[in-house]
Amino acid sequence: MASGGWPWRRCCSWRPAARSPGPGSPGRAGPPRTPSAADAGAQMSYFNLVKSLTSAFPHRYSMSRFHHTTLAVCCCSKTQSGEKYTDPFKLGWRHLNGLYEDIRKELLISTTELKEMSEYYFDGKGKAFRPVIVVLMARACNIHHNNSRDVQASQRSIALIAEMIHTASLVHDDVIDDASSRRGKHTVNKIWGEQKAVLAGDLILSAASIALARIGNTTVISILTQVIEDLVRGEFLQLGSKENENERFAHYLEKTFKKTASLIANSCKAVSVLGCPDPVVHEIAYQYGKNVGIAFQLIDDVLDFTSCSDQMGKPTSADLKLGLATGPVLFACQQDY
Repeated sequence: MASGGWPWRRCCSWRPAARSPGPGSPGRAGPPRTPSAADAGAQMSYFNLVKSLTSAFPHRYSMSRFHHTTLAVCCCSKTQSGEKYTDPFKLGWRHLNGLYEDIRKELLISTTELKEMSEYYFDGKGKAFRPVIVVLMARACNIHHNNSRDVQASQRSIALIAEMIHTASLVHDDVIDDASSRRGKHTVNKIWGEQKAVLAGDLILSAASIALARIGNTTVISILTQVIEDLVRGEFLQLGSKENENERFAHYLEKTFKKTASLIANSCKAVSVLGCPDPVVHEIAYQYGKNVGIAFQLIDDVLDFTSCSDQMGKPTSADLKLGLATGPVLFACQQDY
């Protein structure tokens, strides 16, 4: 998904690969930015993005009901143009056999209860969206660099680490949100309590950090540790809000990047570093992961209002009940008031 055609990127303050300071951050002088026409363009592009995604993938999304479908899609479905495409999940899973078994091996825990808690979500019932994206990016970079269709062991490890970081964040999020169900079953915090759930999430993060250190590439370690910082900052952004109505959508997009897209963007960049020495490729991989991650969350926020709990595997309208304004709510406020 190209990044250059999204006009709403101009009003967002999330951190790009160059890590330039954003508005209001240390080292950046000047008064607060005056809202411009770019803000309106930014917000309208949210709806345009959803519409373009649903038209591009008619088998996965419906604009009328946004049904959440399974991964059982024909390997060579025909697009509207008549061309064939390969199902990315089938292509990606070639390199992910034994994914959850390998993750459980990383969780070397002697205490029975803590082991059960830490392995609870690694039951093979997740979408594994992030690992699939990571191995496909690794494959693309390897083909570009030396025409190799193989995925390196270190690149596959990044896919495992991405899933571990993501799952740890789910455990912690469920504690913060007091969630009762996840992936169609009770959450860790509801079964074992909030205090133990926090410790289980911490343990998963520590196991992911050990696996990351084992790769032995300092650049990759630096890239992926940025994800953990962004997750914390994103959670703080979600706990706050903007008084200025024109800044709320930019705030929402920045939070979306840090909580969701940063992991995908930096994981894609990490495997590109391992597979190709060209910095231009690294930036392309980062931007692609960022855009896919944001698009993924935008769709998820719409599904939160248009799907049922059985389809989502978790309670719907949860953000609204917590008083959190996502994209659909921000647009509803604009249109009705």
